[in-house]
Amino acid sequence: MGYQHLQFPEGTKFLVTGSAGFIGSNLVESILNLGYHVRGLDNLSTGKRKNVDLFLHYSSYEFMEGDIRDLETCMKACDGVDYVLHQAAWGSVPRSIELPLLYEEINVKGTLNMLEAARQNGVKKFVYASSSSVYGDEPTLPKQEGREGKLLSPYALTKKTDEEYAMLYTNLYGLDTYGLRYFNVFGKRQDPDGAYAAVIPKFIKQLLNNEQPVINGDGKQSRDFTYIENVIEANLKACKASSEAAGQAFNIAFGGREYLIDIYYDLLKALGKDIEPIFGTPRTGDIRHSNADISKAREMLEYDPEWSFEKGIEAAIDWYKEDLEVLKVV
Repeated sequence: MGYQHLQFPEGTKFLVTGSAGFIGSNLVESILNLGYHVRGLDNLSTGKRKNVDLFLHYSSYEFMEGDIRDLETCMKACDGVDYVLHQAAWGSVPRSIELPLLYEEINVKGTLNMLEAARQNGVKKFVYASSSSVYGDEPTLPKQEGREGKLLSPYALTKKTDEEYAMLYTNLYGLDTYGLRYFNVFGKRQDPDGAYAAVIPKFIKQLLNNEQPVINGDGKQSRDFTYIENVIEANLKACKASSEAAGQAFNIAFGGREYLIDIYYDLLKALGKDIEPIFGTPRTGDIRHSNADISKAREMLEYDPEWSFEKGIEAAIDWYKEDLEVLKVV
């Protein structure tokens, strides 16, 4: 269970791209605490400088400010690295619908640059963030690898393209690649601000500030919300996985299903608030229901998530309550 028992050779070096972001900074912290070297790469376009500064006191951490759209930067970042955990990307389905060209440039060209740099530098394993959005309009639950529908957004298309390139790099060049299809990750350091903020931190912040949150649609859409610790486990276990599992993509979730409206009322109760939500229009490109079959990751990556939604949401609420600067609560 978990990842704390995982061991790598002494002096092992990890590269985490998108290291100033939510998932990236949590990966950096966990790997440093396990006693290994980490190089972080981020251009700070969506990541935060404070998520870099948190770890600068570690002698085993170095940070490179740079852009994955630049191959030379990717080459330098991969130099001397054993494992690449590629998290750098622009997220958000609605924003990708507004900015398709930018998403292609960052999420596809940037990932291809990283794959090529990893190949040329002889990296052992290339683990990268994919997304549950690749399932598109396929209605069957639970979502299962190999049963995808029509894609619904440029963001989803970029992630599916990344999976195809990664599979090619495994088949053509022998680079071990592992795609992790994240399902609605949440947890500490997830940004609650902005038009494209994820729903859980946004709701928590608004409720703590006694504001009335907006739920897109009727609230009866469901998600397999996945606590950040499960994602860290999946990344590190992919680094230990057999080469037979390379070139494939895996669902990374807890395997549960939560309805948005239920989460909202659970948060009200946990925070001791009595605020009714506003129901807005549904978001274009959103999948209505999402729930993961994680049996393939269990079998091939030995992924065994310990953090249920209930356990994770409790930890997330505690973190946001303490992080007064993020919440701007006096």
